[in-house]
Amino acid sequence: MRAAALTTIALLVVATLCTARADDVSIAPATLKAIGTVDARFQSYNVEMVEVTGGRFWKPYRRDARTFDTRDRYSFRPPIDLANARLRMLAAALSPAYMRVSGTWANATFFSDTVTAPAKLPAGFDSVLTRARWRDVVDFARAVDAEIVTSLAVSPGSRDKDGTWRPDQAQRLIDFTRSLGGGIAAIEFMNEPTLAGSNGAPPGYDAKAYGRDFRIFRAWMQRAAPGALIIGPSSVGDTASSSASGITTRDLLAASGPGLDRFSYHHYNTLSPRCGGRDDPALAIEEQWLARTDATLAIYRALRDAYEPAKPIWLTETADAACGGNRWDKTFLDTFRYLDQLGRLARAGVQVVMHNTLAASDYGLLDEKAFQPRPNYWAALLWHRLMGPTVLDAGAAAAPGLHIYAHCHPQLRGAITLLAINFSRDISRSLALPLPSERYSLGSARLQGAAVQLNGRTLALAADDRLPDIIGLPMATGAVRLAPATVTFLVIPGAANPACP
Repeated sequence: MRAAALTTIALLVVATLCTARADDVSIAPATLKAIGTVDARFQSYNVEMVEVTGGRFWKPYRRDARTFDTRDRYSFRPPIDLANARLRMLAAALSPAYMRVSGTWANATFFSDTVTAPAKLPAGFDSVLTRARWRDVVDFARAVDAEIVTSLAVSPGSRDKDGTWRPDQAQRLIDFTRSLGGGIAAIEFMNEPTLAGSNGAPPGYDAKAYGRDFRIFRAWMQRAAPGALIIGPSSVGDTASSSASGITTRDLLAASGPGLDRFSYHHYNTLSPRCGGRDDPALAIEEQWLARTDATLAIYRALRDAYEPAKPIWLTETADAACGGNRWDKTFLDTFRYLDQLGRLARAGVQVVMHNTLAASDYGLLDEKAFQPRPNYWAALLWHRLMGPTVLDAGAAAAPGLHIYAHCHPQLRGAITLLAINFSRDISRSLALPLPSERYSLGSARLQGAAVQLNGRTLALAADDRLPDIIGLPMATGAVRLAPATVTFLVIPGAANPACP
């Protein structure tokens, strides 16, 4: 172990042994009440359809460019190698999970139910999904313990002469998946119907047409895939009073009628420069920025209550910035939003959160070229290992710039895990605990850096692609110091919390 790491750990131990101060935040681990549970696959991810087929996706930022030409936002990328051993190992470490294969490109993707792709792209479609590429998806999902979620083609090529949606393409996909011994856990009819005008739907597509098509889809699902969940509407862009496209989720739900098994929506805090965003990274750990997650959930929860009451809520696509991510989304700076979002949504009862993406563009958990973990991947791994599905009430915001979330530990009987996020750039906080704990603190020398340290040690894959040991630092009873701009998981094995069997 390097001297710098030993020094960091020594300082953490000394800080913990200090006597609790009057301004410490105190937690009584045994008395935290259970407020709900989330899906065992709560923390999930997207693999965009265009990743599977290959095609034009969000263009990487140039290192030497301060601005981005929005007229040149795409570049070609080959299909993702879903057989890659490193990719599979890293995905399996986050399992069980849902793997959503969808996105804007899925709306106009033709499934070629033949051994080879057609020589000519069928009219009304923009890309082709071959049997081989879908077999890769099914094999990957099976290998990493992921359940497949997808959406269907809704472009002009998927329709009758009168513009009505046909299920023949969807039926072929279901049949081929079954022939491989696989399954599709859930299907969203269409990706982001609130943006239908720019997402591959026929010109003039509106809520009335969506309602007609959704009823056809629902009847087909009941016949063809009765075991799969119907989820939707998979909307994005609604505000308190309108939608960016003129088609509101309220209109869609009113036109389609009830019939969802899960209510799904999408959320991004902002748009990336590829789509005209111009946000300051200084905002990324401000309370108003983080609270955007709650504001969007409030809109869609109200719509769920009005049209699909009591249906579980899934967030099936999310990241910091739409259109491939902001420049800082692959750095430690976005880890605060990522973990705070998981904590907020679990506390609010959202059952599943699917990060966009697993390994594509700047918002990927992994680098898309070499599948190297980014800071958000390490954050995801710690959440997966330490935060179980039972959610506990840790109270409101503990102090300005400090958020605390609590879950039962996923394996240790009676144990709880606290997630303490100190967003302040220059103020330390203290958390007083009456019991010994194990500490897992994430930090970085540079907020907008690619390196992240766990208890002072840089996290990286070993030479043989093994994950590093994720070991907690033993902490005595007393005040735990939370350094500025750090994220800390605290496992309390002796909590004896009755809500954590």
